[in-house]
Amino acid sequence: MLPQEIIRRKRDGKTLSADEIKDFIGGLTRNEVSEGQAAAFAMAVFFQKMEVAERVALTEAMRDSGEVLDWSDLPGPTVDKHSTGGVGDNVSLMLAPILAACGAYVPMISGRGLGHTGGTLDKLDAVPGYVTQPDLPLLRKVVREVGCAVIGQTGELAPADKRLYAIRDVTGTVESVDLITASILSKKLSAGLDALVLDVKTGSGAFMAERAQAEELAKSLLLVGRGAGMQTGALITDMNESLASAAGNALETLNAVEFLTGARRDPRLLEVTLALCAEALRLAKLAPDFTAGLRMSEKALASGAAAERFARMIAALGGPKDFLENPRKHLAQAPIKREIFAEKQGFVRSVQAREIGLAVIELGGGRRRPEDAIDFAVGFTDLAGIGEKAERLGVVHARSEAQAEAAESALRAAYRIAPEAEPKALAVLERIA
Repeated sequence: MLPQEIIRRKRDGKTLSADEIKDFIGGLTRNEVSEGQAAAFAMAVFFQKMEVAERVALTEAMRDSGEVLDWSDLPGPTVDKHSTGGVGDNVSLMLAPILAACGAYVPMISGRGLGHTGGTLDKLDAVPGYVTQPDLPLLRKVVREVGCAVIGQTGELAPADKRLYAIRDVTGTVESVDLITASILSKKLSAGLDALVLDVKTGSGAFMAERAQAEELAKSLLLVGRGAGMQTGALITDMNESLASAAGNALETLNAVEFLTGARRDPRLLEVTLALCAEALRLAKLAPDFTAGLRMSEKALASGAAAERFARMIAALGGPKDFLENPRKHLAQAPIKREIFAEKQGFVRSVQAREIGLAVIELGGGRRRPEDAIDFAVGFTDLAGIGEKAERLGVVHARSEAQAEAAESALRAAYRIAPEAEPKALAVLERIA
């Protein structure tokens, strides 16, 4: 069918068949569908929405637009995690080696920072020599030998998604639950996964700020993931404050090393990481239930087995062999470090986490434009959490005094101080069944 006829049918609220969706995405991949037609299709979907069967068909067509990895020769299940994005979210750096230490294989396809949120690949780019986009033979070798490899999307995997996302990004259709679902899951399905756990965030630092929005997306991801034949689970987690006490690429990577070695484990970060690991192990049938998966994850962390896998992964993908022992030797450090104190006494009542993420970008730790270079060293550490006494709000790491002053003002503005302490909120809000 002609692309314009498929667009017209969706524009008029019709349900598209799997063959129509496959034809359209195939044309997009072969450059037979123009950018204008792809934009019109995205806008039609944005307003008319898709039924679950259409979402499954769209996801599978985008998956099949490129290579689909086959891990059937591995002795254990392939597992991954996807987060919808937040501030101080370095969970992937710990989750992948924890799962590997529990017997899973984790070919984790991650992304770069988007908007105010940090990206896993940007954190790993802070590690000198680490190859975030290896060729497929190296990816297979590292996953087989180490158990995990955290990398970026290659040109061979779901190319239709890459093209459609770029079009959505400039046409105001990014927020479509249907298109978000297909974008996330097409990449994960192309990685040949047996199981996927989703971390859907809600709160001031999340794309889905409202709880109802987060639940809608989580349920869509579950239905489509399972409809495409993949074991899928989802957690709703809180993003009303930075998840780690650090925000910024090298600083979050250092925080992850301290987490794995036991030098420092932020309580909310620990809660979310272990819960996601437990759910992933349950989905992959490596644990009989969530509680057993939690015990397995805690053991892998406490024994040092997860830290050992992380060190091996870093070295296998080109990073320093002594990175776990000497992270500060290899990570860039900003010349200016300034403590930021609250201007009045009291307790932290709330935090605008999104503003902290934007402040990191202003420091140079994120991109205003896709071609911008990132300063890995800048950001914040020791961020105060909700319910804590408002004394030191954090430490800014900056390149110049002017940057430090601007970041100090931004951080103070992000915090609301009250006379009395609020009870600490749970970091894991819900497991979606």
